Amino acid sequence: MAFRVPTPNVSVVDLTCRLEKDASYDDVKAAIRFASEGPLKGILGYTDEDVVSNDFIGDSRSSIFDAKAGIGLSSQFMKLVSWYDNEWGYSNRVLDLIEHMALVCARN
Repeated sequence: MAFRVPTPNVSVVDLTCRLEKDASYDDVKAAIRFASEGPLKGILGYTDEDVVSNDFIGDSRSSIFDAKAGIGLSSQFMKLVSWYDNEWGYSNRVLDLIEHMALVCARN
């Protein structure tokens, strides 16, 4: 599979992984969607739309899972694809860290 990423700020992760337990690609997508709407909301995104790199310019989330781009190769082998804005997503996590540090310091 080839990716063209014509922007200076957006990158894509093409991750192939082996799972410890059997799962379908739909199971993996459901788990990622759950995390993106719950504990990782605002950090992890989920899309099942047709997207290109330009769609993620200025996105503050650290990673946006592309459900249409991945595939389940077997019950224990998955190919996952995720997009991110190199600069903006990272900058937002730095701000999150500064806020966390300020809260910790305020408690002490």
